[in-house]
Amino acid sequence: LLVINKASGLAAHGGSGVSHGAIELLRAARPDLRDLSLVHRLDRETSGCLVFAKRRSALRELHARFRDGDVQKNYLALVAGDWQLGEQRIDAPLLVEHRKQGERHVVVSGAGKESVTRIRLSRTFGDFSLVQCQPETGRTHQIRVHALHTGHPIVGDERYGDAQVNQTARRLGLKRLFLHAQSIAFPDDSGNELHFTAPLPDDLQRFLDAITGGRRRQGRR
Repeated sequence: LLVINKASGLAAHGGSGVSHGAIELLRAARPDLRDLSLVHRLDRETSGCLVFAKRRSALRELHARFRDGDVQKNYLALVAGDWQLGEQRIDAPLLVEHRKQGERHVVVSGAGKESVTRIRLSRTFGDFSLVQCQPETGRTHQIRVHALHTGHPIVGDERYGDAQVNQTARRLGLKRLFLHAQSIAFPDDSGNELHFTAPLPDDLQRFLDAITGGRRRQGRR
């Protein structure tokens, strides 16, 4: 296995107008790993844990783990508004629509594929809420669309977010989608649990510090 903490802005793989992504860069850096393959994907804007297999046998085993639901993924997302929904299990089928120039757009639709995400509150920041998201399926843009479906779109999401909220966040210093693949865990061949964690990136932590400081200043008035 090879697990990296992918930066926001780096695609998992090339295509759709992107000449190269993480897998192409790693193959170039490690030509000795001729079978290096992506195990799963992250959106280009999402940072955090991304897993690669060095051998075909490992790729097959990990794909089986994903199919059997033996992989636990946890994401941190900052959403718009004050989350008052407790712990939610969003069971809403998702359909991928193709717009011009091949751009993919995902909507909740009865004609879509089964998609399930668990979301629970981690901390509130007044106009924003930090939530933990655990996808039980792995659909395109799943967490982003399910967050929108609850009425709390992810902050900084230019495709599914709230334009006014995003504008406010930009003024406060947020320059990208606030979605981070914090951890991923799955059993190895011997049944031992492997757990990988990626710390929250500095830019997202600075934004949380900024809005926390703003609330403190308001409270002293």
